[in-house]
Amino acid sequence: MATKVYIVYYSMYGHVEKLAEEIKKGAESVEGVEAKLWQVPETLPEEVLVKMGAPPKSDVPVITPAELAEADGLIFGFPTRFGMMAAQFKAFLDATGGLWRTQGLAGKPAGIFYSTGSQGGGQETTPLTAITQLAHHGMLFVPVGYTFGAGMFEMEKVKGGTPYGAGTYAGDGSRQPTELELGLAFHQGKHLAAIAKKLKGDS
Repeated sequence: MATKVYIVYYSMYGHVEKLAEEIKKGAESVEGVEAKLWQVPETLPEEVLVKMGAPPKSDVPVITPAELAEADGLIFGFPTRFGMMAAQFKAFLDATGGLWRTQGLAGKPAGIFYSTGSQGGGQETTPLTAITQLAHHGMLFVPVGYTFGAGMFEMEKVKGGTPYGAGTYAGDGSRQPTELELGLAFHQGKHLAAIAKKLKGDS
């Protein structure tokens, strides 16, 4: 039976979604792994999103909290808001109380990826503050560490991502994830998928 990896994200302008798509490719590169993209529900009214210049949402399905329990591994993605996960993703996690009571997510490997507006905008504080959510559910946080190799030590280019997970810089919104940032995202998907498969006993 295939190992299921769910990539669950919130993306307002598309930067996190681009990383999610690459993470999915990485996860699917592991034999015996099925990866699926999910969005969390939007909490802002349509008229507010239009004023903010947010593009229409993609056709990626919206997940319910209960569906998280179906996955063997989870990778959560979100933009930062003042160094922490965006309110839309926090609202989704706040709705997982039923899973917390039953410990339905305990023991599942989980990773984190993110987008920030600038280099000082929360590339480390965003995943660090998000780990508390995983801990209360008993999930096993799987950082990328330095397993990406030389790409982790690149100093000549502006580069999102940390040992905690893949990341990108949105800037004023016009900057898109670079080849190096997408490479780290692919690697993260592959890395977590391989661990999820081992933990499931399918190695």
